[in-house]
Amino acid sequence: MSDPTTDPSRRTIQRYTPNERTNHWVVAIIFVLTAISGLALFHPALYWLSVFLGGGTWTRILHPFLGLIMTLAFAVLAAAMWRFNKMEPRDWQWLRQGRDVVNNREDRLPEVGRFNAGQKLVFFVFVVCMLALLLSGIVIWREYFSLYFPVGVIRAAAVVHGLSAFILICAIVVHIYAGIWVKGSIGAMTRGTVTPGWAWKHHRAWFREKLHATHPRPRSD
Repeated sequence: MSDPTTDPSRRTIQRYTPNERTNHWVVAIIFVLTAISGLALFHPALYWLSVFLGGGTWTRILHPFLGLIMTLAFAVLAAAMWRFNKMEPRDWQWLRQGRDVVNNREDRLPEVGRFNAGQKLVFFVFVVCMLALLLSGIVIWREYFSLYFPVGVIRAAAVVHGLSAFILICAIVVHIYAGIWVKGSIGAMTRGTVTPGWAWKHHRAWFREKLHATHPRPRSD
């Protein structure tokens, strides 16, 4: 079977494996359900959202379990993507040239690896918020854990939980907007592949790595 990264008849490069894509969409779907249930419980004006989970009682029951599933699924994804999201000197330079980023002057930017600095920062926002939601959620989970904590700790945890959820939702909105803004990004997460031109334009260092892995240069003695 031909290598999908080099097969000229396909002219595509694999960006995400089937496991990575499946994991991503599982997290995305569970996030939507968790966010809907959380917003329904957050304020009476949003209680109508509970209809999507079978009413108020089921929303209250399902929300913490959905949160646990989301956290576990994200932990698997984060473990697989961690090494690609380490900040490097070129990433800090990329951030300093924010005006070039916004104006799509990518020829002036440092070569980008598998993920750019913006994607990496969003990734770490996800990690911090997920951890904060998990820990605070355990504290305020009345059915099993809240009786072990003082009232002051429970109140503080509720504030942390709400604030972390707000930041996470905003980060997700940015993540979705960026995926729409950079044409081809959503297709990469649905089909798993990108064109060489897309890789060269948006992630040139990663494109070079893929070429080197496929066609390693012979060592000279």
